[in-house]
Amino acid sequence: MSLSTVGMWLYRNGGGEQIQRKIVHKLQDRGIKCITGLDLKHAQVKNGAINCNGVSMDELDAFLSYNAGEQTPYQRYLYQMVSHVTPTINNFDSFAIAEDKFQTSHLLNLHGVTTPDYRLVGRDDYEGLKQAMTDFGGKMIYKPVDGWGGSGIVKIEGENALKTVLPFIEQTELRYFYLEKFVTYDNTDYRIDIVDGKFVGCYGRKAPKGEWKTNITSGGSVFVREPDQEVIELAIKSAKILGLEIAGVDIIYDQEREEYVVLEVNTIPAFATPEQEQLGINFNQHKIDALVNLLERTVHYKAREQTIKVA
Repeated sequence: MSLSTVGMWLYRNGGGEQIQRKIVHKLQDRGIKCITGLDLKHAQVKNGAINCNGVSMDELDAFLSYNAGEQTPYQRYLYQMVSHVTPTINNFDSFAIAEDKFQTSHLLNLHGVTTPDYRLVGRDDYEGLKQAMTDFGGKMIYKPVDGWGGSGIVKIEGENALKTVLPFIEQTELRYFYLEKFVTYDNTDYRIDIVDGKFVGCYGRKAPKGEWKTNITSGGSVFVREPDQEVIELAIKSAKILGLEIAGVDIIYDQEREEYVVLEVNTIPAFATPEQEQLGINFNQHKIDALVNLLERTVHYKAREQTIKVA
Protein backbone atom coordinates (compact mmCIF):
# COMPACT_ATOMS: atom_id res chain seq x y z
CA MET A 1 0.00 0.00 0.00
CA SER A 2 1.49 3.35 -1.09
CA LEU A 3 -0.58 5.61 1.15
CA SER A 4 -0.88 5.01 4.87
CA THR A 5 -4.07 3.01 5.31
CA VAL A 6 -6.45 2.71 8.24
CA GLY A 7 -8.95 -0.14 8.40
CA MET A 8 -12.18 0.45 10.26
CA TRP A 9 -15.18 -1.44 11.60
CA LEU A 10 -17.61 0.99 13.23
CA TYR A 11 -21.20 0.54 14.28
CA ARG A 12 -23.75 1.98 11.84
CA ASN A 13 -26.84 2.59 13.99
CA GLY A 14 -27.50 5.62 16.19
CA GLY A 15 -25.69 8.02 13.87
CA GLY A 16 -22.68 5.74 13.39
CA GLU A 17 -22.68 6.06 9.60
CA GLN A 18 -22.43 9.86 9.81
CA ILE A 19 -19.64 9.59 12.37
CA GLN A 20 -17.75 7.18 10.12
CA ARG A 21 -18.04 9.50 7.11
CA LYS A 22 -16.61 12.39 9.12
CA ILE A 23 -13.67 10.29 10.32
CA VAL A 24 -12.96 9.05 6.78
CA HIS A 25 -13.05 12.57 5.32
CA LYS A 26 -10.74 13.96 7.99
CA LEU A 27 -8.26 11.13 7.45
CA GLN A 28 -8.37 11.70 3.69
CA ASP A 29 -7.63 15.39 4.26
CA ARG A 30 -4.44 14.25 5.97
CA GLY A 31 -3.45 11.93 3.14
CA ILE A 32 -4.54 8.75 4.91
CA LYS A 33 -6.65 6.18 3.08
CA CYS A 34 -9.47 4.54 5.03
CA ILE A 35 -11.10 1.18 4.31
CA THR A 36 -14.40 0.67 6.13
CA GLY A 37 -16.62 -2.32 6.84
CA LEU A 38 -13.81 -4.63 7.97
CA ASP A 39 -15.91 -6.92 10.14
CA LEU A 40 -13.56 -9.77 11.04
CA LYS A 41 -16.57 -12.05 11.30
CA HIS A 42 -16.25 -12.34 7.53
CA ALA A 43 -12.46 -12.73 7.45
CA GLN A 44 -10.71 -15.72 5.89
CA VAL A 45 -7.50 -17.05 7.39
CA LYS A 46 -5.01 -19.12 5.45
CA ASN A 47 -1.27 -19.78 5.67
CA GLY A 48 -0.17 -16.67 7.53
CA ALA A 49 -2.73 -14.28 6.01
CA ILE A 50 -5.91 -12.76 7.39
CA ASN A 51 -8.04 -11.32 4.58
CA CYS A 52 -11.27 -9.43 5.16
CA ASN A 53 -13.35 -8.23 2.21
CA GLY A 54 -10.29 -8.57 -0.01
CA VAL A 55 -8.06 -6.60 2.34
CA SER A 56 -4.92 -8.10 3.86
CA MET A 57 -5.14 -7.08 7.51
CA ASP A 58 -1.37 -7.24 8.05
CA GLU A 59 -0.82 -4.55 5.39
CA LEU A 60 -2.91 -1.99 7.25
CA ASP A 61 -1.11 0.74 9.15
CA ALA A 62 -3.81 0.79 11.85
CA PHE A 63 -7.12 -0.90 12.57
CA LEU A 64 -10.00 0.69 14.48
CA SER A 65 -12.52 -1.85 15.81
CA TYR A 66 -15.52 0.07 17.16
CA ASN A 67 -18.68 -2.00 17.26
CA ALA A 68 -19.73 -3.36 20.65
CA GLY A 69 -23.11 -4.72 19.66
CA GLU A 70 -22.02 -7.03 16.83
CA GLN A 71 -18.91 -8.65 18.24
CA THR A 72 -18.61 -12.43 17.86
CA PRO A 73 -16.13 -14.87 19.45
CA TYR A 74 -14.57 -15.42 16.01
CA GLN A 75 -14.23 -11.69 15.38
CA ARG A 76 -12.66 -11.13 18.79
CA TYR A 77 -10.27 -14.06 18.34
CA LEU A 78 -8.99 -12.65 15.05
CA TYR A 79 -8.82 -9.15 16.56
CA GLN A 80 -6.26 -10.55 18.99
CA MET A 81 -4.16 -11.98 16.17
CA VAL A 82 -4.38 -8.85 14.05
CA SER A 83 -3.12 -6.81 17.00
CA HIS A 84 0.16 -8.75 16.94
CA VAL A 85 1.04 -7.42 13.47
CA THR A 86 -1.03 -4.23 13.03
CA PRO A 87 -1.55 -1.43 15.56
CA THR A 88 -5.14 -1.70 16.79
CA ILE A 89 -7.29 0.80 18.64
CA ASN A 90 -7.93 -0.17 21.29
CA ASN A 91 -4.84 -2.37 21.63
CA PHE A 92 -6.11 -5.87 22.24
CA ASP A 93 -4.37 -6.55 25.56
CA SER A 94 -5.96 -3.52 27.21
CA PHE A 95 -9.26 -4.19 25.46
CA ALA A 96 -9.36 -7.74 26.87
CA ILE A 97 -8.62 -6.58 30.42
CA ALA A 98 -11.23 -3.80 30.34
CA GLU A 99 -13.85 -6.17 28.91
CA ASP A 100 -13.49 -8.23 32.10
CA LYS A 101 -15.17 -6.54 35.06
CA PHE A 102 -13.17 -8.42 37.69
CA GLN A 103 -9.80 -7.70 36.10
CA THR A 104 -10.77 -4.07 35.63
CA SER A 105 -11.81 -3.59 39.25
CA HIS A 106 -8.76 -5.46 40.52
CA LEU A 107 -6.24 -3.43 38.52
CA LEU A 108 -7.92 -0.14 39.37
CA ASN A 109 -7.87 -0.98 43.07
CA LEU A 110 -4.22 -2.01 42.93
CA HIS A 111 -3.43 1.45 41.54
CA GLY A 112 -5.45 3.44 44.03
CA VAL A 113 -8.73 3.95 42.16
CA THR A 114 -11.83 3.25 44.24
CA THR A 115 -14.44 0.87 42.85
CA PRO A 116 -17.36 -0.82 44.58
CA ASP A 117 -16.19 -3.51 47.02
CA TYR A 118 -16.06 -6.80 45.12
CA ARG A 119 -15.53 -10.53 45.48
CA LEU A 120 -14.64 -13.30 43.04
CA VAL A 121 -16.10 -16.58 44.28
CA GLY A 122 -15.66 -20.07 42.85
CA ARG A 123 -18.70 -21.79 41.36
CA ASP A 124 -19.06 -24.34 44.16
CA ASP A 125 -18.17 -21.99 47.02
CA TYR A 126 -21.64 -21.41 48.47
CA GLU A 127 -20.13 -20.43 51.82
CA GLY A 128 -18.11 -17.77 50.02
CA LEU A 129 -21.30 -16.43 48.45
CA LYS A 130 -23.02 -16.25 51.83
CA GLN A 131 -19.98 -14.55 53.36
CA ALA A 132 -20.00 -11.96 50.58
CA MET A 133 -23.67 -11.30 51.29
CA THR A 134 -22.82 -10.76 54.97
CA ASP A 135 -19.78 -8.58 54.23
CA PHE A 136 -21.83 -6.44 51.85
CA GLY A 137 -24.59 -5.78 54.37
CA GLY A 138 -27.16 -8.09 52.80
CA LYS A 139 -27.29 -6.40 49.39
CA MET A 140 -25.04 -7.19 46.45
CA ILE A 141 -24.86 -7.22 42.66
CA TYR A 142 -24.04 -10.24 40.54
CA LYS A 143 -22.38 -9.30 37.25
CA PRO A 144 -21.21 -11.44 34.34
CA VAL A 145 -17.53 -10.54 34.00
CA ASP A 146 -17.85 -9.92 30.26
CA GLY A 147 -21.33 -8.48 29.89
CA TRP A 148 -22.22 -5.02 28.59
CA GLY A 149 -25.23 -2.74 28.53
CA GLY A 150 -26.45 -3.98 31.92
CA SER A 151 -27.26 -7.42 30.52
CA GLY A 152 -27.29 -10.24 33.07
CA ILE A 153 -26.77 -7.97 36.09
CA VAL A 154 -28.87 -9.02 39.09
CA LYS A 155 -29.37 -7.32 42.46
CA ILE A 156 -29.55 -9.87 45.30
CA GLU A 157 -30.95 -8.80 48.66
CA GLY A 158 -30.71 -11.21 51.60
CA GLU A 159 -29.76 -14.88 51.87
CA ASN A 160 -33.25 -16.06 50.87
CA ALA A 161 -32.94 -14.18 47.60
CA LEU A 162 -29.51 -15.72 47.10
CA LYS A 163 -30.99 -19.20 47.53
CA THR A 164 -33.66 -18.34 44.97
CA VAL A 165 -31.28 -16.93 42.37
CA LEU A 166 -28.50 -19.47 42.74
CA PRO A 167 -30.21 -22.37 40.89
CA PHE A 168 -30.71 -20.17 37.83
CA ILE A 169 -27.09 -18.98 37.88
CA GLU A 170 -25.87 -22.56 38.30
CA GLN A 171 -27.59 -23.54 35.06
CA THR A 172 -24.99 -21.48 33.21
CA GLU A 173 -21.47 -22.69 32.48
CA LEU A 174 -19.87 -20.12 34.76
CA ARG A 175 -16.77 -21.21 36.66
CA TYR A 176 -16.90 -18.33 39.12
CA PHE A 177 -19.14 -15.50 40.31
CA TYR A 178 -18.20 -11.84 40.29
CA LEU A 179 -20.04 -9.91 43.00
CA GLU A 180 -20.10 -6.27 44.02
CA LYS A 181 -21.48 -4.51 47.05
CA PHE A 182 -24.56 -2.52 46.12
CA VAL A 183 -23.60 1.14 46.22
CA THR A 184 -26.08 3.64 47.61
CA TYR A 185 -26.18 6.53 45.15
CA ASP A 186 -28.61 8.98 43.59
CA ASN A 187 -29.34 6.68 40.61
CA THR A 188 -27.37 8.90 38.23
CA ASP A 189 -23.89 8.51 36.82
CA TYR A 190 -21.27 10.25 34.73
CA ARG A 191 -20.15 8.77 31.42
CA ILE A 192 -16.73 10.30 30.79
CA ASP A 193 -15.19 9.77 27.35
CA ILE A 194 -11.41 9.66 27.11
CA VAL A 195 -9.42 9.54 23.86
CA ASP A 196 -5.63 9.37 23.83
CA GLY A 197 -5.39 10.30 27.49
CA LYS A 198 -7.55 13.39 27.13
CA PHE A 199 -11.07 14.26 28.22
CA VAL A 200 -13.33 14.67 25.18
CA GLY A 201 -16.86 14.60 26.53
CA CYS A 202 -19.36 13.76 29.23
CA TYR A 203 -23.04 13.15 29.73
CA GLY A 204 -25.15 11.96 32.61
CA ARG A 205 -27.45 8.96 32.79
CA LYS A 206 -30.41 8.45 35.10
CA ALA A 207 -32.16 5.21 36.03
CA PRO A 208 -35.93 4.96 35.45
CA LYS A 209 -38.15 5.72 38.43
CA GLY A 210 -38.01 2.88 40.93
CA GLU A 211 -35.00 1.29 39.20
CA TRP A 212 -31.26 1.44 39.83
CA LYS A 213 -29.62 0.67 36.46
CA THR A 214 -28.62 3.74 34.47
CA ASN A 215 -27.73 1.87 31.26
CA ILE A 216 -29.61 3.12 28.20
CA THR A 217 -30.36 -0.48 27.19
CA SER A 218 -31.96 -0.97 30.62
CA GLY A 219 -34.26 2.01 30.21
CA GLY A 220 -31.99 4.76 31.53
CA SER A 221 -32.15 8.28 30.12
CA VAL A 222 -29.38 10.73 29.30
CA PHE A 223 -29.00 14.36 30.26
CA VAL A 224 -26.47 17.14 29.90
CA ARG A 225 -23.98 16.98 32.73
CA GLU A 226 -20.80 18.94 33.36
CA PRO A 227 -18.16 17.04 35.35
CA ASP A 228 -15.85 18.69 37.83
CA GLN A 229 -12.09 18.25 37.57
CA GLU A 230 -12.03 15.46 40.16
CA VAL A 231 -14.32 13.30 38.03
CA ILE A 232 -12.33 14.03 34.85
CA GLU A 233 -9.01 13.19 36.49
CA LEU A 234 -10.43 9.95 37.89
CA ALA A 235 -11.54 8.90 34.41
CA ILE A 236 -8.21 9.80 32.81
CA LYS A 237 -6.34 7.87 35.49
CA SER A 238 -8.56 4.81 35.03
CA ALA A 239 -8.02 4.74 31.26
CA LYS A 240 -4.27 5.12 31.76
CA ILE A 241 -4.07 2.29 34.30
CA LEU A 242 -5.81 -0.06 31.87
CA GLY A 243 -3.73 1.16 28.93
CA LEU A 244 -6.74 2.13 26.81
CA GLU A 245 -6.48 4.56 23.93
CA ILE A 246 -10.26 5.05 24.04
CA ALA A 247 -12.44 4.62 27.12
CA GLY A 248 -15.86 5.48 28.45
CA VAL A 249 -15.58 5.59 32.23
CA ASP A 250 -18.76 5.24 34.31
CA ILE A 251 -18.51 7.05 37.65
CA ILE A 252 -21.02 7.38 40.49
CA TYR A 253 -20.97 9.11 43.85
CA ASP A 254 -21.02 6.64 46.75
CA GLN A 255 -23.19 8.30 49.39
CA GLU A 256 -21.91 6.08 52.21
CA ARG A 257 -18.23 6.58 51.45
CA GLU A 258 -18.82 10.16 50.33
CA GLU A 259 -16.52 9.78 47.34
CA TYR A 260 -16.62 9.04 43.64
CA VAL A 261 -16.15 5.43 42.57
CA VAL A 262 -15.51 3.93 39.14
CA LEU A 263 -18.30 1.56 38.28
CA GLU A 264 -17.11 0.30 34.88
CA VAL A 265 -14.74 1.16 32.05
CA ASN A 266 -16.09 0.70 28.53
CA THR A 267 -13.81 0.02 25.58
CA ILE A 268 -16.23 1.14 22.85
CA PRO A 269 -18.13 4.14 24.24
CA ALA A 270 -20.72 5.32 21.73
CA PHE A 271 -20.75 8.75 20.19
CA ALA A 272 -23.77 10.91 20.99
CA THR A 273 -26.76 9.96 18.86
CA PRO A 274 -28.57 12.64 16.80
CA GLU A 275 -31.33 12.63 19.43
CA GLN A 276 -28.81 13.15 22.22
CA GLU A 277 -27.15 15.97 20.30
CA GLN A 278 -30.53 17.70 20.15
CA LEU A 279 -30.54 17.62 23.96
CA GLY A 280 -27.26 19.55 23.97
CA ILE A 281 -24.81 16.65 24.29
CA ASN A 282 -22.43 17.94 21.67
CA PHE A 283 -18.97 16.42 22.17
CA ASN A 284 -18.90 14.36 18.95
CA GLN A 285 -16.72 16.75 16.95
CA HIS A 286 -14.18 17.00 19.76
CA LYS A 287 -14.08 13.21 20.02
CA ILE A 288 -13.73 12.76 16.25
CA ASP A 289 -10.83 15.24 16.15
CA ALA A 290 -9.04 13.47 19.00
CA LEU A 291 -9.59 10.07 17.37
CA VAL A 292 -8.30 11.23 13.99
CA ASN A 293 -5.21 12.72 15.66
CA LEU A 294 -4.64 9.40 17.42
CA LEU A 295 -5.01 7.41 14.18
CA GLU A 296 -2.67 9.75 12.31
CA ARG A 297 0.00 9.44 14.97
CA THR A 298 -0.44 5.66 15.04
CA VAL A 299 0.10 5.19 11.29
CA HIS A 300 3.10 7.51 11.31
CA TYR A 301 4.59 5.57 14.21
CA LYS A 302 4.28 2.33 12.25
CA ALA A 303 5.85 3.97 9.20
CA ARG A 304 8.83 5.13 11.28
CA GLU A 305 9.23 1.63 12.69
CA GLN A 306 9.30 0.14 9.20
CA THR A 307 11.85 2.73 8.06
CA ILE A 308 14.11 1.90 10.99
CA LYS A 309 13.88 -1.83 10.23
CA VAL A 310 14.77 -1.30 6.58
CA ALA A 311 17.71 0.93 7.51
